[in-house]
Amino acid sequence: MSEGNSGVSPQDNPPSFIPSGTRKRRPSGQVPRPSAAGEAVPGAGPQAGVPSRRQTSAGAQGAQSMPAAQDVIPSFTPNSSRRVSRSTRRSASEQDARLQPVSPMQDAASAARRQPRRAAGSTHTISNQPRPGEGAGAQSMFASAQRQGPQSPDGYGMPAAQGGGRGMSGRPAATAMRRKRPVGRIVASVLAALLVVIMLVTFGLWNWVDGHLDKQPWLSDKANTSGTSWLILGSDQRTGEEAKTITGFRTDTILVLTKPNSGTRSLISIPRDSLVQVNGTYMKINAVAQLSGEKALVQQVETITGQKIDHVAQIKFNGLKDVVDALGGVDLCYDQTVNDALSNLNWTAGCHTADGATALAFSRMRYSDPKGDFGRAERQRQVIGAIAKKAMSGKTLTNIPKLNKTLKAALASITVDSKTNPYTLAQMVFAFRDATSDNGISGSVYWTNPGYNVSGVGSSVLLDDAKNLELFRELASGSHKPGAVGTLANQ
Repeated sequence: MSEGNSGVSPQDNPPSFIPSGTRKRRPSGQVPRPSAAGEAVPGAGPQAGVPSRRQTSAGAQGAQSMPAAQDVIPSFTPNSSRRVSRSTRRSASEQDARLQPVSPMQDAASAARRQPRRAAGSTHTISNQPRPGEGAGAQSMFASAQRQGPQSPDGYGMPAAQGGGRGMSGRPAATAMRRKRPVGRIVASVLAALLVVIMLVTFGLWNWVDGHLDKQPWLSDKANTSGTSWLILGSDQRTGEEAKTITGFRTDTILVLTKPNSGTRSLISIPRDSLVQVNGTYMKINAVAQLSGEKALVQQVETITGQKIDHVAQIKFNGLKDVVDALGGVDLCYDQTVNDALSNLNWTAGCHTADGATALAFSRMRYSDPKGDFGRAERQRQVIGAIAKKAMSGKTLTNIPKLNKTLKAALASITVDSKTNPYTLAQMVFAFRDATSDNGISGSVYWTNPGYNVSGVGSSVLLDDAKNLELFRELASGSHKPGAVGTLANQ
């Protein structure tokens, strides 16, 4: 050892350093410098006793004869004056390290600086108490560092990046964003593919249903009126082998379904024996389709209601049986016990689940009903409503085999006008369901004489034309209140 150490061993006064995890931050502003070259700055932090990075080679050589722990003045340069890149500082540090003798404590300080640094958010807290041997200057510097805020982990006085979680680059957050983007793209791709599949299935189903519809030019040239009106016809026309032996047909079910632009849906029956005049000839309305065609029947209904018939759907009775069987039966109620040989209806008073044959007999029976044809019209509306309710239920719509079977049975037994498509059919089914619910409107038209006799025609129902026109105006505008309507409703 040189005598210049004045008998004090470097091991007695080791250079002050702080491990990287608890290193004090350099205070902002001008750092006080020692008044004498031989005095060490108290509490100078991890650089105390370590040669300055800005020492020249000559200074480094002269420092070999100086105490490493006491006589070397740490270098502090304000943040704003540093323009040297980090790589340049590393080169200067490496040159100084080759020229300066390294004491054991310096080697320990260097090793501490090379330790991995804690990421932001570490639970390690920095004590605000000075270490033994540190004076008021260290406390002042520590307080200034606290006021200055977080510094970059490299110790060069640059502010640490906020929110990144690791230095100035914020790489963990950026990595998380990059990690989320592929997930978002995958979800978007799956949704897009699902949308395409739904569109293709819908398009295919639309074409399949529309291609199986039997369309006929039944609509008249009457001007459009408010709302949408469907004419629903039930025909006893036979098909297959029965058509060879039983010719002709009658339209025994005539229903007008009205859907206003806003308001309550309605389903109104027109009695099969209603008296009408076609081309100067009186006849019952159920014979018009056979004698003059369905278009003439549409025109007669428009005369009774005063409304434009927008769509027509005619269902064969045997087809009704097949639809009910495809649905697995429908729930029907009747408060009388019936054993009717003409309709083959055997019914115990109450509510039951009816199969196709029973539902058909239920809708055709009239001679055992005290209300006659008017009672039959009520039961027909009940059957139609029960079919619509069952067809639109979640259990049916989610049961693909049942839905497919029901569609095939319905399409095989239905004939529609030329403007009907799958969308208008769906609208019709929904309107049926709403009209036959507790909040709908149902009943029959008004009449003045249910037993009006006409020569060559027989007992007929004489309708009240004025009341019926007023009724359908209210139904089409949506101004009529829910409930039962017609002559029977007022009796």
